[in-house]
Amino acid sequence: MIKKFIRKILGVKPAVQRDINEPVVLGPQEHGIDPKLLSSNAIRVTSSLQEAGFEAFVVGGAVRDLLLGVKPKDFDIATNATPEQVKRLFRRAFIIGKRFQIVHVMFGQDLLEVTTFRGAGADSAPKDEHGRVLRDNTFGPQHEDALRRDFTINAMYYNPATQQVLDYHGGSADIRAKTLRIIGQPEARYREDPVRMLRVVRFAARLKFTIEPGTAAPIAVMAPLINNVPAARVFDEMLKLLMSGHALACLQQLRKEGLHHGLLPLLDVVLEQPLGVKFVTLALDSTDARIAAGKTVSPGFLFASLLWHQVLEKWTAYRAAGEFPIPALHLAADDVLESQTEKLALQRKIGSDMRDIWAMQPRFERRVGKAPQKLLEHPRFRAGYDFLLLRCASGEIDAEIGEWWTAFYDSDEASRDALLASGAAAGAPGAPKKKRPPRRGGRSKLASGGE
Repeated sequence: MIKKFIRKILGVKPAVQRDINEPVVLGPQEHGIDPKLLSSNAIRVTSSLQEAGFEAFVVGGAVRDLLLGVKPKDFDIATNATPEQVKRLFRRAFIIGKRFQIVHVMFGQDLLEVTTFRGAGADSAPKDEHGRVLRDNTFGPQHEDALRRDFTINAMYYNPATQQVLDYHGGSADIRAKTLRIIGQPEARYREDPVRMLRVVRFAARLKFTIEPGTAAPIAVMAPLINNVPAARVFDEMLKLLMSGHALACLQQLRKEGLHHGLLPLLDVVLEQPLGVKFVTLALDSTDARIAAGKTVSPGFLFASLLWHQVLEKWTAYRAAGEFPIPALHLAADDVLESQTEKLALQRKIGSDMRDIWAMQPRFERRVGKAPQKLLEHPRFRAGYDFLLLRCASGEIDAEIGEWWTAFYDSDEASRDALLASGAAAGAPGAPKKKRPPRRGGRSKLASGGE
């Protein structure tokens, strides 16, 4: 009553509560989506489902990107068909997932993810002691599916047949305002799935959106809940974050929100050291540039770069304790990988690539004899060489080493022989020591004990 009286006195109109069970329908003139940005296979899947009598929409991040005028990398489809009904409609379709079943529909190498509308059954779904949902295969109507999605900008549905966007939670307005807002009560949504806190960071950094204050406020306090998430899921999310094309911005946002602890231990220490800051910055800038240019990026190279200064610190400690350089490096690599595997579930292939890149670094110092040619034949040479150049650019080692290897890598056989000869003449590490010529006249009497 008091609020109504104050509004009446001040002439303030009460905020209109929108009905989240009914979407705002945006036509082509309002949303401005270019149909040419759609995947032909996404249209194929939605039309096949619709022809079979089901509802089907492009959903989530693909709609967000379409509204931003960006061609989506992936197209997800939402439908009221059950996973089994979807599977029967497509020749290459596979039901996967335990926590929530989805269908992967394959067209050659193109994979589309088809999900059934989720129902509002989170309250009765099995949870762990921290409130994280363990399994939830409750299906429901579209408006409940929209309520279950994480952020307003990811809760819109696009129908390629009618070219209409269905917006249940004001996502289109938040896109215009460049605001990232979670749907529902933030604490409860983060407790259901702590990975959402990492997703907030990734979207904010990638899209250059501001995190809405209510969405951001609980993150610092609830960050430890990420420790309860299976390591494989954390790794997948970290990989998406680092390979988003905005890796450096994502890591900076992680630190800002207090989420980096436990994900990349000692990251703060690394980024407080001048060489560490420069090295990590160069590595992430290089990764972002490759992604922007449409080139492939090796996860092994990326994690090898991020964790190198931890390896370097332990390598130095082992050598100071009396270990020989090569065994010391392997011990340092073992320590770092073991500590990280517990948190990030690094895949065996990625861990193997990281070891190869690190193990090659001392070998680059040997620039004489057959050693350089043997190293050039290493299957991971290019990754190790690129890593060496990062070390040179950051000031960790002499730039001359990188310049020599660049010349050796680009040269023909005759030029390589000349470079090897010049390295031997300059006394490069690993060069054979020159034999001292024999003395003439034998040993002196004084030296031999004579008078």
